[in-house]
Amino acid sequence: MIITGTLVNVAAVIAGSLIGLLFNARLPQRFTEILFQAIGLFTIVLGIAMALRATEWILIILSLIVGSIIGELLQLEHFFDRLATRIGKTFKTVGARFNEGLLTAFLLFCMGSMTILGAIEEGMGGKPELFYIKSLMDGISSIALASGLGIGVLFSIVPLFLYQAGLTLLSSHFGAFMPELMISGISATGGVILVGLGLNILKVTQIRVLNLLPALLLIVVATWIFLMF
Repeated sequence: MIITGTLVNVAAVIAGSLIGLLFNARLPQRFTEILFQAIGLFTIVLGIAMALRATEWILIILSLIVGSIIGELLQLEHFFDRLATRIGKTFKTVGARFNEGLLTAFLLFCMGSMTILGAIEEGMGGKPELFYIKSLMDGISSIALASGLGIGVLFSIVPLFLYQAGLTLLSSHFGAFMPELMISGISATGGVILVGLGLNILKVTQIRVLNLLPALLLIVVATWIFLMF
């Protein structure tokens, strides 16, 4: 199956990240800090906007509660930190900033409904027009993100590719059966997680955001059960 849209999206993020890294190398520390704060505020606003689209809040709350327990049991945050720190050391970057850049970029690029709808569009044989639009948006965003958060943003292309290509493959088989409620549920759950991420970026909280990610799978299961009954 062709995944042209995802490949274009990855290329756009690579180009944007490289441009952002050039700016990052030349920016004084005070400009990097204000960019960091702007990204945190934007992440919170985007997360709230996505979360407010929810229609069945009880499903989202249950998914977040159970998902956080599963994530905590699996220690996803700890595993990711060790992996990202190892990669960061290889490229001689500061571990915490590398981790934050990778995680922030991945969640911003992948949590929106455009990702899901784009995967369905391409997976069902249509032209990946949504992914092309998303590629333009992500490319521009990656310039700002890499300017403030560094090389971790560039490495977000790995989970970005795996996530979008996987969704496209899944949609090629089941896309026609994915209801609007499920799409909005995934987007809203991702929005709640983004709010937590934004608060972390601003250093207001230390929420273990990665341990919440199983909720994205659970909201699919919860919505399916809800629609069945």
